Amino acid sequence: MPLVIFDMDGTLIDSVALIVETVTDAFEAIQEPPPTETAIRAISGITAREAMGMLSPAASPERIEEILASYRSHYQLKAGVGREPLFAGALEALDRLQQRPDTILAVATGKGYRGAVTLLERHSILERFHSVQTPDHNRGKPDPQMIETAMEKAGASRAETVMIGDTVHDMHMAKAAGVGAIGVAWGYHTVFDLNAAGADVVLEDFSQLDKAVDELTRKREG
Repeated sequence: MPLVIFDMDGTLIDSVALIVETVTDAFEAIQEPPPTETAIRAISGITAREAMGMLSPAASPERIEEILASYRSHYQLKAGVGREPLFAGALEALDRLQQRPDTILAVATGKGYRGAVTLLERHSILERFHSVQTPDHNRGKPDPQMIETAMEKAGASRAETVMIGDTVHDMHMAKAAGVGAIGVAWGYHTVFDLNAAGADVVLEDFSQLDKAVDELTRKREG
């Protein structure tokens, strides 16, 4: 039974502008030099604490906690459906997959569980997913535990499972779990980087998703 696991930010949900703005404002609010947009894009997919540490490599652990608190505060003020829309074609793709009687959907995201569930509920899509895996109950990307937990809950094998994401962290996680790796070209990381990280295929838009899932699971099961 195919298991299709989605990343959220940069894959299903267009959060790029919001995240870049939030990180910049959070750093400036506590007199910390803000990172570049390129640097901010690079940290998508990992936990917020790890991300703040990567963006401030010289900061002490105490300072990292200050930056993290500032980020979370600014994010709560700015977040909302209007600021984090679904990508074009995402809802239709979920509809098509959900209509298949033999396909299970799940989420594996670097967001905390409460934040992930809240955002999925805002878009009225939470109930579409068999499970929502986050670093609150698993090790964070690129460790494969989120995928492994989703597979265990769904009763799916590696050959039946694909991970869909927009970052190298998603591709590395998929490869570490031994499942199919589908990249998307509209998120935080470049097509070149996704391919270099081991993507089996990189989609240009959601209309290509069904074929990619079918071909990848058929090839692996064969």
